[in-house]
Amino acid sequence: MTSIVWIRKDLRLHDNPGLYHAAEAGKVLLVYIFDEDEKVGAAQKWFLHRALESFEKRLESAGGKLYIAKGKPEKILKDLISQYDISAIHWNRQYEPAVFNRDREIGETLHDQGLDVNTYEGRLLLPPWDVKKKDGEPYKVFTPFYKAMQKHDIPQALPSVKNIKTVSFNKKDSLSIDDLNLLPEINWTDGMEKRWTPSEEAAVRRFHAFLDKKLKVYKDKRDFPAEEASSALSPYFALGLLSVRSVYHSIKKNAEAAGEPFIRQLVWRDFAYSLITHFPETETDPMNDQFEKFKWMDEKDQFDAWKKGKTGFPIVDAGMRELWSTGYMHNRVRMIVGSFLTKDLLIHWREGADWFDDTLVDADVANNVMGWQWVAGSGADASPFFRIFNPTTQSEKFDPDGEYIKRWIPELKKIPLKHLHDPSSAPEDVLEEAGVTIGEDYPEPIVDHKAARQRALDRYDDVKK
Repeated sequence: MTSIVWIRKDLRLHDNPGLYHAAEAGKVLLVYIFDEDEKVGAAQKWFLHRALESFEKRLESAGGKLYIAKGKPEKILKDLISQYDISAIHWNRQYEPAVFNRDREIGETLHDQGLDVNTYEGRLLLPPWDVKKKDGEPYKVFTPFYKAMQKHDIPQALPSVKNIKTVSFNKKDSLSIDDLNLLPEINWTDGMEKRWTPSEEAAVRRFHAFLDKKLKVYKDKRDFPAEEASSALSPYFALGLLSVRSVYHSIKKNAEAAGEPFIRQLVWRDFAYSLITHFPETETDPMNDQFEKFKWMDEKDQFDAWKKGKTGFPIVDAGMRELWSTGYMHNRVRMIVGSFLTKDLLIHWREGADWFDDTLVDADVANNVMGWQWVAGSGADASPFFRIFNPTTQSEKFDPDGEYIKRWIPELKKIPLKHLHDPSSAPEDVLEEAGVTIGEDYPEPIVDHKAARQRALDRYDDVKK
């Protein structure tokens, strides 16, 4: 049997169900198609380019070759099936609403044409339709979803593919990775190059380092960005360089008690995919329809200040500068900057989600939408709208020594800790000694938090009425 393996967000040899089962069945044509209609942000395009380079080398070590194309998958697959006398196709499912619907149509068409169509779960712990209430309805609250998932057996990870019998193709027929034009014309990726190694081997090394050194302190230190106690595995999950099932079972086997808080985070990821699968409209619309009438603001200058890390609130600015430099932001800080955008500035969560999509190397539609709707108060199991983070007190609590702020806002390094979290309130002599002029070296706060908080609560009261 000769099969196509349609490679997508699964750039690994270990626990890759589509590749594993096709390789077991016979000869394979490995196909990667870059569909320009799929939304891929600029930062993730860089990560994808590097990940494809490393994946190509991994495939070659197992005897495989990657056929690369750009365009409409339905047309490219149809042509390849005809050209290479393909009898079966295998792929690991994606659940972004538009992609899932497109893939289903492709599968149905190919099946009707007599092809053996095989799809697999290679992205999540369980498919998003497996964990439901007794009445068959999907969960909208995380805790019961988590409890229900604990009653399911999570399949073990499949072994790495060691031997691939590849269909021969003319190299001229395939594009090179460079032909996909994923890298920016102007180089702004130095910070990402220093922070990330986009390869399956690097993903596994990072996970084992987390398992050996950080997992035992994860519960107590994960909310403190200067501690770097989080796993930072999300970019590898986003493009499938790391198997979530493999991670799950490794933690269960080696550190079950200490690993429970991290297991919850893996299940949150499944929960996000369950939500976007069962409620695809939430990609753009609020799950809580009260928010259809919420009066958001459109302040371009304030939005630009937020994006550039020039709001005058150090913890917010540190997070946004980390994001711009590395393509990543600590999860606690994501909540703080999200609350600031949607509640202090009253800018629509979709604007923040779009910016994150473009600037995060771990951009992931399901997690991004769930996170932004959660912080805006409009999603499933959301933080109540009236929970409005005070950026200064959040900063004092989660960056108590100011290490994170100083790392990303070097112009504030000489400000005494007493005033570091709110430098605009520091006495003139303190600012002068630190060499900082508010409004010149560092911006004045673009809003008064107390007044902004009250404005947000008033808007919310209007909606409730």
